[in-house]
Amino acid sequence: MMTSISLQGEARVAVMVDCDNVSPDTLEFALRKAEAFGRLVIRRGYGNKDTLAQKWQESLTRLAFTPHLQFPYAPGKNTADIALALDTMEAHFDGRADVFFLVTSDSDFAYLCRKLRERGAAVCVVGEAKTPEPLRNACDSFFEWTRPAAAPVVPIEAAHQLVPAPQVSAAPIGKGQPRMVVDAVSFLARSTPDGKVGLPSLGTYLQQSKPGFSPKAYGHASLSKMLKSYQSLETSIDSDGQWTVALVRKPKTAA
Repeated sequence: MMTSISLQGEARVAVMVDCDNVSPDTLEFALRKAEAFGRLVIRRGYGNKDTLAQKWQESLTRLAFTPHLQFPYAPGKNTADIALALDTMEAHFDGRADVFFLVTSDSDFAYLCRKLRERGAAVCVVGEAKTPEPLRNACDSFFEWTRPAAAPVVPIEAAHQLVPAPQVSAAPIGKGQPRMVVDAVSFLARSTPDGKVGLPSLGTYLQQSKPGFSPKAYGHASLSKMLKSYQSLETSIDSDGQWTVALVRKPKTAA
């Protein structure tokens, strides 16, 4: 049975970071995603002395995370992973959090995700592109962080010599239109009085149905732009300024 995740701010969210596995640059992205699910009550980062003191110290301090330093008892043993898993389960058993955000790309945490979900908790994972499929599929929602592309550096002495290149019309790039999006709108619209579905609700449902779902994977910059590419769907803005989507109504034929 799919876990229901509240987006109304009532849920208590724990953000648990595997500092030995991901880049500190993922942290702000993870917090933005987690804040949409409720109130952040636990912020912890786990790692060894080299990781926490060198790469992560500035990010953890600035964003009010509690660092959890773990010394390895033997070479090659990752005690930080075990500490993260035990503290996460303890927070769930104590009732301190309802939603758990695991910031990691380590597939070893797939079992932790499954155990949390079996006991009624909602689990989201924030990881990099290297995240294996078992971890992506073990959570309720997967959010992939990608490093922004660096702008090319142009030498100052050569900048004045640059001549704008002639504009060439590029061939249109094909955009994917998975059937699951239309099916999701049709399913959710049955429970609304006007047949319209809010984009946040649709996005959450799609990510729960297919962890790791992203419009960018189908060539679209955002969910709203993806929906506009469907002839069978129509988008609009309601009185509260929120985007909604509905199935295009077919005109009735005369008898």
